[in-house]
Amino acid sequence: MLWGRTETAERSFMDKKKLDYFRKRLETRQQELRRTVTRTQQDGRSADEDSAQDIADRAASSYNKEFLFSQSNNERQLLQMVESALVRIRQGNFGECISCGREINPKRLEAVPWTRHCIECQEKLEQGLLEETPR
Repeated sequence: MLWGRTETAERSFMDKKKLDYFRKRLETRQQELRRTVTRTQQDGRSADEDSAQDIADRAASSYNKEFLFSQSNNERQLLQMVESALVRIRQGNFGECISCGREINPKRLEAVPWTRHCIECQEKLEQGLLEETPR
């Protein structure tokens, strides 16, 4: 039970077929991201192993490591959001805005299936009018 609603009401946002569709999409994305994060971490380690001789080589190596770290961090955050969406599917509240409890527009979910907010709450969040809730 969430916000005084029954489990049946929570599940009414989406039928089983649509939930399965999103679950499969999210699981595929999760696998892709896990592979990419692992590969990026390995690339970062190999950049460490390069024995750059002059200052220009060391600067280029340092830039590459920073770039790989930033890329890896973004991918890990996205992976966390995808995994969160899979948890919401299992809990029965996927497709429901975590802030206001309203249904997230199906077209928005199609574009960004790991989204946690309806478009209105997302806009408020980006404007600093809504406090970020933990994933």
